Amino acid sequence: MLVIVGWVGVLAAVLGGYAMAGGKFAALWQPQELVIIGGAAFAAFLVGNSPKVIKATFAALPTCFKGSRYTKQMYLELLSLLYDLLAKVRKEGLMSIESDVDTPEQSPVFTKYPLILEDHHAMDFLVDYLRLMVGGNLNAFEIENLMDNEIETHHHEGEAPIQAVSRVGDGLPAFGIVAAVMGVVKTMGSVGEPPEILGKKIGAALVGTFLGILLAYGFVSPLAGLLEQKLSEQTKMLQCIKVTLLASLNGYPPQVAVEFGRKVLYSTERPTFAELEGEVKQRKGK
Repeated sequence: MLVIVGWVGVLAAVLGGYAMAGGKFAALWQPQELVIIGGAAFAAFLVGNSPKVIKATFAALPTCFKGSRYTKQMYLELLSLLYDLLAKVRKEGLMSIESDVDTPEQSPVFTKYPLILEDHHAMDFLVDYLRLMVGGNLNAFEIENLMDNEIETHHHEGEAPIQAVSRVGDGLPAFGIVAAVMGVVKTMGSVGEPPEILGKKIGAALVGTFLGILLAYGFVSPLAGLLEQKLSEQTKMLQCIKVTLLASLNGYPPQVAVEFGRKVLYSTERPTFAELEGEVKQRKGK
């Protein structure tokens, strides 16, 4: 929603200032310029990216129009889930969670936390490392190194759509210049016409430069920045799981291990100690 509000604000500021200066909106309507700029930018996007990145970009763009899933409530669920799992391990041993890990969608522990079950990235990460812990063949240092490598891979993979959108934004002003130059070339073929006709044609050509810059800095490049922020939120979720599990592997009790995880969260979504304690107690009573 904020993306649309922002785009409307960009258009209102630009077109409003243009109208205040006495500009005529009809002069800005140059569909041929949009065809040149938009078509060339899209074609360059296809040329410059692999099918995997193109697919990932189209999958990522709709998330820009949705609010963040990584709210305080989601982190409360995550930390409560980790507490439940680690408390069960401490009380009954690692093998007690084997069935939960094998079929989390049927687990009485995991099914209490629907927000976490819906996040396949977090679930895959959590379940995989719980399975390694149950196997008991790796120490904390080896698991930490493996976690770091996986998080780094996840982050690099998530950066591909960001870079693709960013490159399109960087290229749009240049395509605007291309459209403007083509308009000027067309105008040069009409030098014998009256000045008022030539003025309109030159103005139409300059609209290409205007559109290229406006689309780049007002519409496309901000999307790349937003995608980067969303990727950072996804990565923070994995870091929270990592820190909590490693604290447990190093011998800390569940209530201390989840505190490690709570501390790595961004301050805007981080639940307080009292909020987390209240959530855990409430879920214990269910």
